[in-house]
Amino acid sequence: MPDQTVGRADLRADCERCFGLCCVALPFAASADFAIDKQAGTPCPKLRGDHRCGIHATLRQKGFTGCTVYDCFGAGQQVSQITFGGQDWRAGSPEQARLMFDVFPVVRQLHELLWYLTEALTLPAARPLHAELRRLLEETESLAGQGPDQLAVLDVGAHRQTVNVLLLEASELTRAGVRGRKKDRRGADLIGARLKGADLRGANLRGACLIAADLTGADLRGADLIGADLRDAELTDADLTGAFFLTQPQLNAARGSAGTRLPGSVSRPVHWAAQL
Repeated sequence: MPDQTVGRADLRADCERCFGLCCVALPFAASADFAIDKQAGTPCPKLRGDHRCGIHATLRQKGFTGCTVYDCFGAGQQVSQITFGGQDWRAGSPEQARLMFDVFPVVRQLHELLWYLTEALTLPAARPLHAELRRLLEETESLAGQGPDQLAVLDVGAHRQTVNVLLLEASELTRAGVRGRKKDRRGADLIGARLKGADLRGANLRGACLIAADLTGADLRGADLIGADLRDAELTDADLTGAFFLTQPQLNAARGSAGTRLPGSVSRPVHWAAQL
């Protein structure tokens, strides 16, 4: 089993150290997000021999918006360089390649959990839970560092449920410190909702479907956004200061502006400038 500890820097995709796994292992269907159909385990026709995307600079224009909002949380380089020790799937046996493709989404889920656990440890109000959060962080790191055969049979869903219980406790402690009445919109269907200027301070928006919702100027300070679907949500001039469990893929899928205020854990998407 590889002996490797995953740090926060390793939870960001490093395509230079990956064998293009997201372009091969994952399936996609022709839709608004993808221009073509592709089966899992089949290389995207845009993937070059050096494992780089041949249309990376024009993905949105070519109909591959889905690629621009995907992030592996560093699972690509972990599987490529650590789990399989730098063995390129193209150079090994078909069985080895299939195993790599099966393991990649498992490690991706574990790395996403590591991202949330790491962020939870930065929340002052969750201090009473820090010892248990650290224990689960170490356990998740250990699982992610297993060999390919162990990862292929791992019940990652069960582990996710265990982690989620603690993340929810951390969320409740953190949101309790936000002033004002806090809305509970957990899992709510808010597709296309008109929430311009809405007061969502400390709101529970876990798993909420906010596709194409108008959140222009909304106050989302201290809101829990874990798993919220923000595809095409309008975040122009919204305030997400202190919002937590927000990931870069979620933000990349939304629309925003220079006036959108963001927590320090994420970066302003480059394509937002083109929307101004």
